[in-house]
Amino acid sequence: MALARYFTKWIRDACKSAYDKKENCEICDVTEPLEFHHYSSLSELVAVWQKKNLVITSDEEALEHRGSFIEEYRKEIYDDTVTLCKSHHTRLHSIYGKNPKLATAKKQVSWVKKQRDKHGLA
Repeated sequence: MALARYFTKWIRDACKSAYDKKENCEICDVTEPLEFHHYSSLSELVAVWQKKNLVITSDEEALEHRGSFIEEYRKEIYDDTVTLCKSHHTRLHSIYGKNPKLATAKKQVSWVKKQRDKHGLA
């Protein structure tokens, strides 16, 4: 596994307990199975951050810089998120890809809102 992938995993591990995961799908209101979705893909954010800052080349560097990454992208990590059932999460990714580009974040939000409207949860 590439170090950038590990860096993303370490970020997820550090943030996981603070995620505001809802108890139901924010589109259809089902209660399970639920998945947490970042509108701005953490993998994409890591790629952007590394271009601006540095490329992580060791475990020690990843742990050293994880906190500054989280602070810089706090809004994207904690606020720009949605809880979806597995079915809706799969559909979202079938439209926007496995690792959606950052430029699609607003489109993803719009798609979720449209789906909520269709399910009467506006």
